[in-house]
Amino acid sequence: MKRVITYGTFDLLHYGHINLLRRAKKYGDYLIIALSTDEFNEKKGKHSYFNYEKRKSLLESIRYVDLVIPEKNWEQKVNDVKEYNIDTFVMGDDWKGKFDYLKKDGIDVVYLPRTPKVSTSKIKKDLKLQGK
Repeated sequence: MKRVITYGTFDLLHYGHINLLRRAKKYGDYLIIALSTDEFNEKKGKHSYFNYEKRKSLLESIRYVDLVIPEKNWEQKVNDVKEYNIDTFVMGDDWKGKFDYLKKDGIDVVYLPRTPKVSTSKIKKDLKLQGK
């Protein structure tokens, strides 16, 4: 069984997220999402509209997702890859090159192109503009 992992906040779940998850699942049989906790988001200077449990519940309802685990810090990726016997690490191409260090452990690292014209940040900005 080939195992794939990806990381993210997945707030205001949208078709760009679904597109990423669908494409990530094509790299293996079992897709794990490491979902940023509320505490970790705060450390990153982010504030999610939905809390961790609600975001987790949404992700667990998607057919491409097999398991959702908490992402509590930047450093956990090396341990996650070992603990969950990961074959392929997938991220959006806005992170290109940032996780290539995992290749030394025999992990395939794949950076997928973002879905054009959609992001959580853009949605939040557009909603704010509409409220004026």
